[in-house]
Amino acid sequence: MSDDTTHFGFQEVPREEKVRRVADVFHSVAGKYDLMNDMMSMGVHRLWKRFTIDMADVRPGQRILDLAGGTGDLAAAFSRLVGRDGTVVLADINESMIQVGRARLADRGIAGNVEFVQANAECLPFPDNSFDRITIAFGLRNVTDKDAALRSMHRVLKPGGCLLVLEFSKPINPLLSRIYDSYSFNLLPRMGKLLANDADSYRYLAESIRMHPSQEELKAMMEAAGLERCDYHNLTGGIVALHRGYKL
Repeated sequence: MSDDTTHFGFQEVPREEKVRRVADVFHSVAGKYDLMNDMMSMGVHRLWKRFTIDMADVRPGQRILDLAGGTGDLAAAFSRLVGRDGTVVLADINESMIQVGRARLADRGIAGNVEFVQANAECLPFPDNSFDRITIAFGLRNVTDKDAALRSMHRVLKPGGCLLVLEFSKPINPLLSRIYDSYSFNLLPRMGKLLANDADSYRYLAESIRMHPSQEELKAMMEAAGLERCDYHNLTGGIVALHRGYKL
C-alpha cells in the first residue's frame, strides 16, 4: 500500500476516496445507528460504554471531548458528571450523525453544557491543552490517518489528561474468533439489509473491524503519539478493547 492509498474495509483506495466513502456509510446509517448497535451487539455495547464512562473518572467542572460522538451516548453521561460548571464537546466528522446526536440529547433534556462541533480527528480545531478527557468510541477504525489523529488528540489534552479509545479489537480465543468472523461476515450484512436496507455499509463495518490494529499495535501507536502509561482492557474476550493513555 502506498502513501497515497489506505484501506476501506478490505479494499485499497485513495485516501481522499476513503474519507468520502466513510461519510457515505454514516450518512446512510445515521437514522438507524442506535437500533443497529443494539442488534449487532445484542445490547452489550451499552455495557462496554458504561465501562468506558466509569474508567474515564470524570469530575464536576471538567472539559470533555467525545470524538466520533455519534448519537450522544457518552456525551449524555458526561454531561451529568461534569455538571453546570463543566463542558462536553460532542464532535463528529459527519454532519448527519451530529444532527441525530443533537436531537437525541434534546429529547433527553440535555443541552446546556453540551457543544456540537463538526471536526476531523486528524486535525482537531481546538487549542493545545483544552480537555481533561477525550473519548472516542467505535470511531478510530474509520479514521484515515490514525497516527495523525492520535497526535492531534494528544495535542489538545491537558497535562494530566486521559485519552480513552473504545474499539472493536481482536478476540483472544481462536474459537471465539471463528464464531465472531462467521457472525460478522454472514449475519451482519443480512441484518443491515433487513433493518436499514443497507447491506453494503454493514459489510464495510465488519471489514473495517478486521483491518483495525490489534490491542498491542494500538497501544504502541498511542505511545508513539506521545501518550504515556498506556494500557488496555479486553472486553467480551477481546471482541472489544478499551485503551487508555495519559498526557503527563
